[in-house]
Amino acid sequence: MSKESKLGWKKIPIGGLLFEPGSAMQYKTGDWRAFKPIVDQGKCINCLLCWIYCPDAAIVRKEKFIDINYDYCKGCGICANECPVKAITMVEEKK
Repeated sequence: MSKESKLGWKKIPIGGLLFEPGSAMQYKTGDWRAFKPIVDQGKCINCLLCWIYCPDAAIVRKEKFIDINYDYCKGCGICANECPVKAITMVEEKK
């Protein structure tokens, strides 16, 4: 029997809690998604609305365009919904 199982449910830490400041970078949540955003750089007007609205900070600002950090993108589609020129489309994630 492991030490954690002997502690009982009141002593085991709640999952998803961050005990160290700035440690969220180690939780790569991108493998949760079923759909992923694809950016058409030819359509992108660099308005950065996708960057503003992304709840996971998965949109990365580059000098003349945006990119997506798929390690943290959960595929929620907010970026595609907010894009005024429809430069972002959601496609099914291939496993």
